[in-house]
Amino acid sequence: MEFFRIHRTIPFMRHALVLNLISLVTFILAVFFIASRGFHLSIEFTGGTVMEVHYQETAQIEEVRSAINTLGYTDYQVTNFGTSQDIMIRLPVRKGESSAAQSDSVLKALKAQTSNVELRRVEFVGPQVGQELVHNGLMALLFVVVGIMLYLAMRFEWKFAVAGVVANLHDVVIILGFFAFFQWEFSLSVLAGVLAVLGYSVNESVVIMDRIRENFRKMRKAPTEEVINSAITQTISRTMITHGSTQMVVMSMFFFGGPTLHYFALALTIGIWFGIYSSVFVAAAIAMWLGVKREDLVKPAKKDDPSAEIA
Repeated sequence: MEFFRIHRTIPFMRHALVLNLISLVTFILAVFFIASRGFHLSIEFTGGTVMEVHYQETAQIEEVRSAINTLGYTDYQVTNFGTSQDIMIRLPVRKGESSAAQSDSVLKALKAQTSNVELRRVEFVGPQVGQELVHNGLMALLFVVVGIMLYLAMRFEWKFAVAGVVANLHDVVIILGFFAFFQWEFSLSVLAGVLAVLGYSVNESVVIMDRIRENFRKMRKAPTEEVINSAITQTISRTMITHGSTQMVVMSMFFFGGPTLHYFALALTIGIWFGIYSSVFVAAAIAMWLGVKREDLVKPAKKDDPSAEIA
């Protein structure tokens, strides 16, 4: 399916050096902000108080949030838990205030709105749990990167594997750099979004690499740069359809998903657009500079193979 077809090959690789230098500077800045500012971790990582409250009728989440705001909390989470009548509240640690004191003050604020609310459970989530989440998240990221590299190496060739991994890490580090620079809250949902971007970005890279391999078969005497430019041009329509439809769904979550999905959708949005950019200008350019050629992707036919003449 195509919205349009471009009949003239666009010379993407002509500007690859300049754009990759810009990418390198952006990458270094992202690493600097991550190292210097760190992340604004949610209470899932730092620890805090978890409350479960039950309403006799459907709970109004915005009213719950407004009640908690009156207590001076800014970094907290309010979500439905199980049913529309059950609410889970996550509160950050406050110096000099115990979990019991926090839950009592929040429950009083909620009862000031309505008496049809009762406390079901209160517990303290320690920072040790947060450390385990950080460790598990980093291990998940590591396994995903290794898996992507092995997949690309088996499906294509090691030069494309290296190019694909560099491009994917480029996307992940830049997303993390945005969250470090603006001090947006980094939660488990954001981590899930980063892992999703990894898969999404590698899919775009695989599509372009597949088309490069096909073009090496068809354009036997064309130079590598022309083959890559042609492959990217031929996939533009597909890229617009795929990323455009995905972005519409993500923007729906961004505007209508509430605070719970806000930063998840933001991470996906950054990842989608940088994923397009890195697949075209980073992955393809690195593969070109590593010297990818027709012999790397198209296996030579055996002499006694009748199809050798058309390979």
